[in-house]
Amino acid sequence: MDSTVLVTGGTGTIGRRVVRLLAPTRSLRILSRHPGDPAPGIEQVRGDVVKGTGLAESMGGIDTVLHLAGGARGDDVAARRLVGAAREAGVRHLVLISVIGADRMPIGYFRRKALAEHELVGSGVPWTILRSAQLHDFVLPVARTLSTLRLAPRGLRFEPVDVDEVAGRLAELTLGAPAGRVPDLAGPEVLDAAGLVRTYNEVLGRPGRRVHGIGLPGAAGRAYRAGDNLTEVAAPRGRGTWRSFLEAMALARAA
Repeated sequence: MDSTVLVTGGTGTIGRRVVRLLAPTRSLRILSRHPGDPAPGIEQVRGDVVKGTGLAESMGGIDTVLHLAGGARGDDVAARRLVGAAREAGVRHLVLISVIGADRMPIGYFRRKALAEHELVGSGVPWTILRSAQLHDFVLPVARTLSTLRLAPRGLRFEPVDVDEVAGRLAELTLGAPAGRVPDLAGPEVLDAAGLVRTYNEVLGRPGRRVHGIGLPGAAGRAYRAGDNLTEVAAPRGRGTWRSFLEAMALARAA
């Protein structure tokens, strides 16, 4: 095996899948607030990237860092602390997952993602950044809530992407050379809120359930109507559709 790869957030939704893909060819070190069980070739380290705990200990002997740890708050702080530790340790490649529209959407989550990107770009450490559309898993609670409320915000659109496809692309980038900002990865379709909820209701046995359109106010509403959360270019498109994700989920529940 080649050098050990450090994965932050390796126990999360994307992280678990990337770890499975990397484990056959790389020794891995997982930095997480909630470390998983030990496994051959996988070292678990407890730490918190936002607080900076565990970073120095986890960087020893590391050439490549895949940074997946994130959440509703603190992405910019986490990236700043990670970059500092990586630079000090002589890391040769930083890989970051970000979100499409990070530099355009006037919402704190997106702004913090843009600031995290800025930390990597100015770090002096060779880097790769992949912007992804929202995962099906992220869109699911949105669709569930809108279905319950019977509402569909006008102008709200998503191009949801399959988590396994995002994980596969991240694994490729982690094993490759630093590539800078690579093409976005979006799902195969752009769905408005009404279509998102309609498919959700159909697959889960509530066809014909009506939803009512509502406006999205303010700067965020204008940005969504302008499609600022959608990819600007002819981005690579995944294959997994919103319907196929829901159908697989329904089958798993019925098993």
